[in-house]
This record gives sequence, C-alpha cells and structure tokens, in this order.
Amino acid sequence: MGKPYSLDLRERVVAALESGMSTGQAAARFSIGKATAGTWGRLKRSQGDVQPAKQGKPKGSVLDAHEAFILGVLRDKPDTTLEEMAERLAAERGVRVVWTAVWKFLDRRGQTHKKRLRTPASRSVPT
Repeated sequence: MGKPYSLDLRERVVAALESGMSTGQAAARFSIGKATAGTWGRLKRSQGDVQPAKQGKPKGSVLDAHEAFILGVLRDKPDTTLEEMAERLAAERGVRVVWTAVWKFLDRRGQTHKKRLRTPASRSVPT
C-alpha cells in the first residue's frame, strides 16, 4: 500500500485553492491529480483540516467480543473442531464466521487447534 501525500503538500494545495486558484490549476502546479486536489478542498471545508485517514485494517477480530464464550467451550470440550466452533457461534451467538476466522483467533492467543492424539490404551479393540 502506498503512503499518503505529506501534510505539507496537502496544506499548500488547499491554500492555493482558498486563494482563488481553480482545482485544475492547483493540480497542475503541484503535479497531483485534479480529483485529489478537489478531494482535499472538500475535506478542508467539511472537517477543517486535511489530515490523511488512518491506513490499514483495524487490529482485532469480530470474535474478540466472544473470547470468553470460545475459550469456555474449549475448556469444557477440548476436542471441539473449528467447524463445530463456527457452527456454535452462529447458533448461540448469531455470529457467522468461517472456520479460518476461528483458527486465526485461537492462533493469536497461542491456543492449539488440533485434535488430541489418542493414547494407545484407547485404541485397543475390546475382546
């Protein structure tokens, strides 16, 4: 993802617009797009400054609010599969997610998402 234009450039373009220069003239003078100059002018009028918006995706997950529920289910039944957890979230909490979202949620918390191996005694065939 590219970086936003500097605040200094944004302010100089808006100052030129406010001094009576047209959007096209300001764009040509500062070597930016006409739409960009217009956007910055509207931004200045609507919110009073030309600060760039924060870039990137916000931290966290939609599942953060359901952390206690998810970890409680795993505490009660450690062998719950990712698919089962996604189904329980949909049924009991109304949160529709795919199993990969559950996996990422658990992975960020250092939780295992693999089934436990059976002990040799549990594999034996009854006679």
